[in-house]
Amino acid sequence: MSGDRHLSALTARDAGLVACRRCTRVWPGHETECGRCGASLASRDDRSLSRVWAWWVVGLICYVPANLYPMLSTRTLLSTSEATIVGGAIELIHHGSIGIAIVILVASVLIPMAKFACIAFLALTVERRTALSATSRQHLYELVEYVGRWSMIDVFVVAILSSLVQLNVAATINPGPASLAFALSVIFTMLSAQAFDSRLIWDGIEEADRPDDLAISAAGRDMAH
Repeated sequence: MSGDRHLSALTARDAGLVACRRCTRVWPGHETECGRCGASLASRDDRSLSRVWAWWVVGLICYVPANLYPMLSTRTLLSTSEATIVGGAIELIHHGSIGIAIVILVASVLIPMAKFACIAFLALTVERRTALSATSRQHLYELVEYVGRWSMIDVFVVAILSSLVQLNVAATINPGPASLAFALSVIFTMLSAQAFDSRLIWDGIEEADRPDDLAISAAGRDMAH
């Protein structure tokens, strides 16, 4: 049964091959260094999950002050105002800029929180059974990798406003302490996602994770024997 299973779902490691994670070139399994880009080759990264959780925890720690402290500080002749991410979005809604507020909330609140949840889910399901197929988890990982960078949109807005609105005594806009914490949180979560070895998803793959035609062919061979 186990032999048929390997035949029906042959992996690169079973075939004695290893792929470079930097340039994606495939080499024989005994190679330890990529001949194209010089990166180290390994069938699996044994320390992947440790790095994932380390970057994840640091990113989560930075995300807390990023939401508690002001992201932007605006000073005019008559007043000084500071706004957090959510507070700034609420002010935009009050001024009628609902579309911009939604973009900021999605990019600065929804996406980072969803990314924390997805990375934790992927790391936990490597060693635990889950109803979600390996293909779906691979797609989830690729989505997290692609979408994560857009969380920086709030930092970009602060940087642009800070550089454009510098009218000395009349009005100035400066980044608040939350901007640095938020930028670090995004960077750390991106490092956490990059540290995840997606090949671990396919280790110990269950029958339901394979395509239906492979599962049917495997069952047919078992009945024949």
